Amino acid sequence: MGIYLDYNASAPVDRRVLDIMIDVYQNSYGNADSRTHDHGDKARSIVEQARKQVASLLGVNATEVFFTSGATESNNIAIQGLQDYANETGKKHIITSSIEHKAVLETVKAMKKKGFEVDIINPNPSGYVDIQAVLGKVRDDTLLVSVMHVNNETGIIQPVQELGEELSKRNVLFHVDATQSCGKLVDELRKIKYNILSFSAHKLQGPQGVGGLILRKKRYKLLPVKQIMYGGQQEHGIRPGTIPVALVAACGKACEIAEQEYIDNHEKVKLLKKALFETLDVSGVNYHFNGDQSVCIDSTANICFPGVMSEALMLSAKQYCSISNGSACTSKSYSPSYVLEAMGMSVDEIENSIRVSWGAEVPEIEFRESIEQLLEVVKSLAI
Repeated sequence: MGIYLDYNASAPVDRRVLDIMIDVYQNSYGNADSRTHDHGDKARSIVEQARKQVASLLGVNATEVFFTSGATESNNIAIQGLQDYANETGKKHIITSSIEHKAVLETVKAMKKKGFEVDIINPNPSGYVDIQAVLGKVRDDTLLVSVMHVNNETGIIQPVQELGEELSKRNVLFHVDATQSCGKLVDELRKIKYNILSFSAHKLQGPQGVGGLILRKKRYKLLPVKQIMYGGQQEHGIRPGTIPVALVAACGKACEIAEQEYIDNHEKVKLLKKALFETLDVSGVNYHFNGDQSVCIDSTANICFPGVMSEALMLSAKQYCSISNGSACTSKSYSPSYVLEAMGMSVDEIENSIRVSWGAEVPEIEFRESIEQLLEVVKSLAI
């Protein structure tokens, strides 16, 4: 089994996070909504501690943090949960981009069937969504703009800070899918003027199956986002269902670790990207990056090797490294990447492209060796 370089799909769980999760499973098995005994009180205190840890990382108030099963559910609540408000106000226009995660794109498609109007903006060839292209679509009845912070396939950082500033002036709600930036671009996230934010714990070395929805308050009042499922009043009615205390505790711990270590981690992943550049440059292999690397996160690279099919490359190199050629949620379909397609790339270019993504704990020596081995496979397939 090769080195794991598919962190954008799911990052390995940090051992410290796993220890917290195991401890809670073994010793704090009460229901956080049980109010008649100490076991429930203990579980509830663990959940509230985790809420504070998430809030601290993101620079928000703990009362603005709601736990979900992950970013897909958070994205659905963020968009579908505004339906009643949209019907009351007549604001039934949504703007998003064509490179969003399917959790956003499929949800806005469903909203369209419910009578909403949707504008979908294509990025430029660099993978960057133009601010003016988004703002040019804003209307008096625009309810929501949803743009991700970092694209999961290309790693391109989108202009969400500038968009947030402009949309706040226009009184338009702004949703940011921060799945690939939460715990990484910490300072940047804290500066964004968003109303709603989504993230998944497993992308910042927490467990799969838990994430967060941030609903910023305005004049001390929560946004008019309603539940989209029915059940109990957990999470103040935003997300019914028994709170998975161990997963929530692990999510909080992952956020705490990220807040303590994000500066050092950034330097480490930056060095690994430099190693990638250097290894590619001396390899003699024909390649180009997909997306402008000057606005790309330092833990991701999407690379095209002309004439080398990505499927063949991934299978031939899997003993050296685990990589991908797109989003994990669409990887079974073998259809061309809709993200690269939206950037105007040809089918051949898309089929010759792979994504490499890594974390701070990946050893540089192993990283260089695995990339060198990958490039040897590229050379063999290009012959």
